[in-house]
Amino acid sequence: MQTSVPTPDDRAERPCPTDEEVRAQLERILSSREFPSAGRGAAFLKYVTEETLAGRAQRLKAYSIAIEVFNRSAGFSQEDPVVRIEAGRLRRVIERYYLVAGQRDPIRIDIPKGGYVPTFTWNDAPIEAAEDALNEAVAERRVVEWRRLVWPVLAALVAFVCAALGYYAGVLTGPATGRSAGQVPGEPTLVIAPFADLGDGPQAARYAAGLTEELLTALPRFKEITVFGRETSKALPPGVEASQVREGLGAHYLLAGGVRVAGDKIRVTVRLVDTSEGSILWSQHYDENLDTHELFVIQTDVASKVATAIAQPYGIIAKSLAANPPPDDVGVHDCTLRFYAYREELNPETHLIARDCLQKAVARFPAYATAWSMLSIIHLDEGRFEFNPRSDKAPAMERALGSARRAVSLEPDNTRALQALMTALFFNNETKEAFEVGEAALAANPNDTEFLGELGTRVAFSGQWKRGAELLDRAIELNPGGAGYYFGTRALIACMLDDHEMAVRLIRKADLQKFPLFHGVAAVIYSEAGLLAEAKREGEVFMNMRPDYLPNIVAENRKRNLSPKDSMRMIVALRRAGLPVPSATDIEAEFRVSDASYGP
Repeated sequence: MQTSVPTPDDRAERPCPTDEEVRAQLERILSSREFPSAGRGAAFLKYVTEETLAGRAQRLKAYSIAIEVFNRSAGFSQEDPVVRIEAGRLRRVIERYYLVAGQRDPIRIDIPKGGYVPTFTWNDAPIEAAEDALNEAVAERRVVEWRRLVWPVLAALVAFVCAALGYYAGVLTGPATGRSAGQVPGEPTLVIAPFADLGDGPQAARYAAGLTEELLTALPRFKEITVFGRETSKALPPGVEASQVREGLGAHYLLAGGVRVAGDKIRVTVRLVDTSEGSILWSQHYDENLDTHELFVIQTDVASKVATAIAQPYGIIAKSLAANPPPDDVGVHDCTLRFYAYREELNPETHLIARDCLQKAVARFPAYATAWSMLSIIHLDEGRFEFNPRSDKAPAMERALGSARRAVSLEPDNTRALQALMTALFFNNETKEAFEVGEAALAANPNDTEFLGELGTRVAFSGQWKRGAELLDRAIELNPGGAGYYFGTRALIACMLDDHEMAVRLIRKADLQKFPLFHGVAAVIYSEAGLLAEAKREGEVFMNMRPDYLPNIVAENRKRNLSPKDSMRMIVALRRAGLPVPSATDIEAEFRVSDASYGP
């Protein structure tokens, strides 16, 4: 039976919730359909609540929770992140509960970030700042009418007194923060089991240990997933069952495999398992010759291939999540999937969906660097592609740079953040700094195909067409089923390098019909290849979609940092196809006036 929320008068006059009232609220949460039954979340919440009520809050450290809740041994190390990860997941589940089923519950049980000690307060009416979060969490449910806050000062005073009493009783182990401020949503979690020694003698065992270590280095570079640390991996047996990983760690995915050595031959087998049902999502084997390759080179190469296949933005885990999104992400992880869906299609409709979702995500999780990174790219595309422009905001390019810098300040080694910063700098005419950021990011994670495609595009447009081709070829090799813009950009590069056969083949493969610039690029490529009828057809589609571009083509090309020489070549190609670009005299005059804007 649902209990009504106390009125402000009631809250002002009543003391902090009693132990019995807290236990009743705990039972209400654990029995709700909105509280997942899988994993150790229920045991975690019950343990920390009962310990606090018993006056033992000072014991609630990662060590005690790991031993009591997750059955870790006495040798548990702080390098094992299981408690931190599960605490983050539990906070999100609790937040979802109070946004949906528990809106009118009388008592709130929260676990403030910075510790593992719960707080027990009367459930105030939602503050206005939570409205966006509710809309996101229950978008497919009916939207309830929020009650207005009455006497907020009195309600806040009661909450403050309760928190203060808890502090002096030794309840809090760290500074309490708001429920959303400073938090980030949980990424899909992956644990790497030690690779099994499938051969005879110590050689295979040494190879297996080295490969496991390389994977523990390569996979965390992809910031869209969370990888359990070395201590956790070492504690697992090579043949650990997926159900044990799910129940003991709460990890969504298990990466396992083995190494077999026979003479000068080595075979590495790898499989990725969905722990919720034990199904194998992906498997592969790699054969190498120990006579021709050093061990370290083999380990590094195999780890790189595995990490790229499963963890890149369009990889196995991303596809799995797109098909079966986790039930407790409250829509936040869905924003990253919508971002990548937009990047594959590049059209205004998916752009708007991704933008709205990401704006809500950063409002709820202001320390979520990946969401800020993606929002930066969305702002950038608003400016450079004229997708869903907003006149009531600061210029899109400024917003893009601001969001990118915030992402990097939150997580300096986040590849998506560095990609956003590089691109925003490039379009804000700070190309030197842009490429410094890009090269640093490339050195840190050479296998992120989303970043490789972006860097290759920016390098090519700056005039380094051959280097751009190398980077795009690498992106396509690692992700042949990736976004169409890889092939569109690579087609233009082939055209500028006078490989017209390849350019035509790739532009037809790209096929981004809803992306205006696709048609402009196609018109240039077909014209250069002598296919003037097709060039004119594509050019007319481009003019219908972006009527402002051709009359201002010099300025538009300048935004993309094309050199005057390359820009002129494209303009001539469009004129050859009969498209209404400005006259040669006008174009050359404008180039003379603006040539200094391009820099060296």
